[in-house]
Amino acid sequence: MPKNKVQEVIFTVLMAAVMVYGMVCYNISLATGGMRNEVFAMALGEWPIMTLAAVLLELIFVGRLSKLVAFRLVDPAKAGPTPVMLAISAASVWMMCPSMSLIATLLFKGGVQPSVVSTWLETTFFNFPMALIWQFFFAGPLVRRVFGLIFREKPLE
Repeated sequence: MPKNKVQEVIFTVLMAAVMVYGMVCYNISLATGGMRNEVFAMALGEWPIMTLAAVLLELIFVGRLSKLVAFRLVDPAKAGPTPVMLAISAASVWMMCPSMSLIATLLFKGGVQPSVVSTWLETTFFNFPMALIWQFFFAGPLVRRVFGLIFREKPLE
């Protein structure tokens, strides 16, 4: 896991890129009636701006807060690395999903309009389960493995 600020930024960029791409593909699939090969290319249009938003949110706001929340759930001095990592991941999704859903609602679902709150809540409702699944079973393990290879660490299993 990240040991300094540079590693933290690299980890954040990798995680944001993988999480955002998966979630953009998911949302396009919802909007177009299902997953098709074209969705992978269509996602590239939203991916850069949403990745930038995710990186900024994580580095400025969510990163610190998710650790505060996670450390109320597990004591890092007593728990092993896996429960700590799972708690931080869950807390991060808990905060990032509504935040990123709001940004997506404003940018891609009609912007500020009378139904903005209901659209945002619906988007968050649909995104939250997938964000948890994507984080725990794909993005998290993949990014930790790649990060471990870059910095020659043994990834958490």
